[in-house]
Amino acid sequence: MENITAMQSLLIALWVGAVMSRAFLGGATLTLRFSPLMTGLIAGIVMGDVQQAMIITAAIQLIYMGVFSPGGTMPSEPSIAAAIAVPVALMGNLQPEAAIAVAVPVGLLGAYLYQFRFFINTFLGKYTDKAVENLNDGAIVRSIILYPTIASFLLFVPLVFIALYFGAPVIADVITALEGTVVFHILTVVGGGLAAIGIATTIYVIGRKDYMVFFLLAYLMSVVLSSLSITMVTYAIIGALIAAIFVLAKGQGAKAAPASAGSASLDDDDDDDF
Repeated sequence: MENITAMQSLLIALWVGAVMSRAFLGGATLTLRFSPLMTGLIAGIVMGDVQQAMIITAAIQLIYMGVFSPGGTMPSEPSIAAAIAVPVALMGNLQPEAAIAVAVPVGLLGAYLYQFRFFINTFLGKYTDKAVENLNDGAIVRSIILYPTIASFLLFVPLVFIALYFGAPVIADVITALEGTVVFHILTVVGGGLAAIGIATTIYVIGRKDYMVFFLLAYLMSVVLSSLSITMVTYAIIGALIAAIFVLAKGQGAKAAPASAGSASLDDDDDDDF
């Protein structure tokens, strides 16, 4: 098993620090934080195995599909989860289901770390108050953007680096040693179950029972056509086409309804004349 180097750990840690500090112009950073896909890609590039990293990250993505953040607070941090779980899975040659079992507790710990970041920002807010009192525009910008960003880097980068460089090899060794045992089987089963929960949560959040037929259609197609080895890109294109047809048909139906109503009212007026 190839261990992760200090440079690899530092690069991934810097990426996590940038994501958690919202250094990528606000909205873009929130998207990166709420989804593990880009962090998994960066981890794959750094570790030199993008293909397997994205397979693992796609499985991790399933458990976060229906997670939303009221007030910016997440019950788990997908970016931190992927930053740790993907290198561990690559080093230990783990199945994606086992990587999910690693990602969940790491993501929960990451959520506590993010809450601690809020605590640090309460002290930085004093600089903002003082800058506002002095009507100092430069100080206001620094206290709102620069200082919180630096604080986030100082908080996340060292901890993620330590977790990767010292902790990830240990976790990978332990899970590799458990391979073939009942414990490893439990981790795999639990990981697969968590992915199913993520899909169910997504359906619940959507809240449209009339759209359930599309989910069942996608599941049936993936099972029936599994022998054809159809890629996810092909499925995505087919899904987009079906969605476009559905939207067009729905739009045409909405336009036809007022026309029908107008025609019916004219018929009623003609009846009244007689």
